[in-house]
Amino acid sequence: MSPKEPVNGHSADSPAETQSFIRLIVADTQAIFRVGIRKVLALEDDVRVVAQAENLGQTLAAVQKFPADVLLFESRLTPNPAEAVSEVMKKAPEIKIIVITGDIDEMITVDYLRRGVKGIINRAISPDLLVRCMRKVQGGEMWLDNQGVSWVIEAYKSQATMLTSPRPKNRLTDKEMLIVSCVAQGMKNKDIANEIGTTEQVVKNYLRRVYDKLGVSDRLELALYCVHHRLLENAAPPLKEQDEQPLRREGVSILPN
Repeated sequence: MSPKEPVNGHSADSPAETQSFIRLIVADTQAIFRVGIRKVLALEDDVRVVAQAENLGQTLAAVQKFPADVLLFESRLTPNPAEAVSEVMKKAPEIKIIVITGDIDEMITVDYLRRGVKGIINRAISPDLLVRCMRKVQGGEMWLDNQGVSWVIEAYKSQATMLTSPRPKNRLTDKEMLIVSCVAQGMKNKDIANEIGTTEQVVKNYLRRVYDKLGVSDRLELALYCVHHRLLENAAPPLKEQDEQPLRREGVSILPN
């Protein structure tokens, strides 16, 4: 059985040969790092590198062409790695992404996790910890350092406070409610502007006022607030079942009561 030829011209095992292994794609800008990873994993019986990539385009091609379980994704592959994570997840929804990064802060950590990242590691991670990380992630666990765990806990505490906060004392106007309804259905500012006959800037101004009144900071929190407080039930017709999908694309799961 002839081996497949992965991105960047490196050989990979056929699907039949890799079924019992963790199939890994390594996406990193530095060839020396990719080579080092392959050498480290050559000593492991349960991990195989099936493809390599050195830029985002190659990464997207690799996750589509080669069945893989885990993607090691260097954050410096693209100026906006969080958006790139979303692109990868659209191409390969089942793949588990581990982001390789240097400095990271609370906002980026939480954003990565919201987009589906399963692990965040530092470039200086030791080989044994890297292998352990991949095995844990493949087994369905998350991998974060202690600081990352603390950030996630604080993010969920803040979200819980927002969800249980009382309804706003300042009532939303009819126009604000209409715009909130459009946001909850996944519409972008341009689409909302076309829908209500105004400009994108006016929509942005309305959204800023809505955020201030409700005590939320972005579209995700706004959608969560609407779901929890049933904010749209008395102001607009209930969302149809087929209209729930755009809300899910914003990162919100509509849970039964």
